[in-house]
Amino acid sequence: MVLSGMARALRAALLAASVLTSAPALAQEQSVNARLDRLEKLVEGLIARLDADQSSQAEGDAAIRAEQAAVREQSTALLAATRDLKDRQAELAAQIAVPQAQEDKGFRIGKTTVGYAGYVKLDALVQATSGGQIPDNSIGRDFLIPALIPVGGTDSGYDTDYSARQTRFILKTATDVGAGHTLNSHIEMDFNVTDGGDERTTNSYVPRLRQAFITYDDWLFGQAWSTFQNIAALPDSLDFIGVTPGTVFDRQPMIRYSKNGWQIALEQPETTVTTRSGARIMAGDDTIPDVVVRYNLAKPWGSLSLAGIGRTLKVSDDDFGTGSDSALGYGLSLSGKIIVGAHDDLRFMATAGDGLGRYIGLNIVNDAAVTATGKLDPIFTWSGFAAYQHGWSTRLRSSVAASYFKADNPVMLTTRQVTDESWNALVNLIWTPVDPLDIGIELLYAERSLEDGRTGDLRRMMISTRYNF
Repeated sequence: MVLSGMARALRAALLAASVLTSAPALAQEQSVNARLDRLEKLVEGLIARLDADQSSQAEGDAAIRAEQAAVREQSTALLAATRDLKDRQAELAAQIAVPQAQEDKGFRIGKTTVGYAGYVKLDALVQATSGGQIPDNSIGRDFLIPALIPVGGTDSGYDTDYSARQTRFILKTATDVGAGHTLNSHIEMDFNVTDGGDERTTNSYVPRLRQAFITYDDWLFGQAWSTFQNIAALPDSLDFIGVTPGTVFDRQPMIRYSKNGWQIALEQPETTVTTRSGARIMAGDDTIPDVVVRYNLAKPWGSLSLAGIGRTLKVSDDDFGTGSDSALGYGLSLSGKIIVGAHDDLRFMATAGDGLGRYIGLNIVNDAAVTATGKLDPIFTWSGFAAYQHGWSTRLRSSVAASYFKADNPVMLTTRQVTDESWNALVNLIWTPVDPLDIGIELLYAERSLEDGRTGDLRRMMISTRYNF
């Protein structure tokens, strides 16, 4: 009987879903995603067949129609569960944001599976700045940091730098703790923004901690990408970030809970203040964590993420000698990735809020200014980016992207020597001759303007080779 065959297919699908649900998060993530796609198509097909049968048997046996309705209800519930599993897989992939480890890259010790991932990357850069020279061995020579673009000076001429500092290593573990639960860990390092090394002799750099977190069921504890940031929306760029002026970008310690697309997190607080001389002070007086609430929506056409943040900015009397004060910081960020073809997609982000300074564009401006009486005045900012990726073939792709940042500085409190706005644009071509290897070229242009009207630009050509392992 057709209906009993559908019921058997539904039971098989339910069994597959249960197996996928219990699979460790560490291994076989790409395989799990492929099986989830097949499962989703299977259940959609079952529902379509049930709808067709119901319309053709509208006058048929009441018992058959009742059984059809029951099977359809179960199928609809399974479809929702399958899509929830896909959402969770997408969240995990976005959290790691590196090529996933292969099945044979790891080993097992008792109940713990140990795996690794990462890449080796060489960047060759030729760049010039119109407003003055970026110092030799400065991190501003390795990737775009808007606040480091010189203004008001003379053209630097072109400089050439080679760097392997983006090279990254990730160690991951998954331990079966019984009752269908897995305890995971993630430790990630690279060599960016660290001391040591010089271009004269050794070029050796100190490793730095990027991420270190534990996950158990729906909980995350440790240092990870801020919940306010959607790294899945970042463009495929050779530059470390690519659209720095227009993106939320922050890693920090946190406690996060995720369920059914929702995330809520308590994250490390840190208030950055612009003094009346234009200098930056990190007060270190914070007592209340930054609170982030986010909702992720994943569909066949792409994904969207809406995040809100609430912050308590704080300074104490010993910072300025004028008493203590606190102020509210808040913001919203909408981002996403929309699939527009077999190999094309559109990625975007739009963010606005008061007192968000350190979260935007690598802290282009600070969270707040301070008045003569020691009161905090949060600085309003808005920013965004858009990027389009086109696949010329399965092994050749390009991205074009642009971003923008604007601050509403209280210039009577900050002076006019602080950043007013910044923007950049890039275009690249990336070739994958064999699956683990990417070779690309990228052209990037960026500008920064101060409140007093002075501007400076950065022009760069970058060639990169990256081996993903």
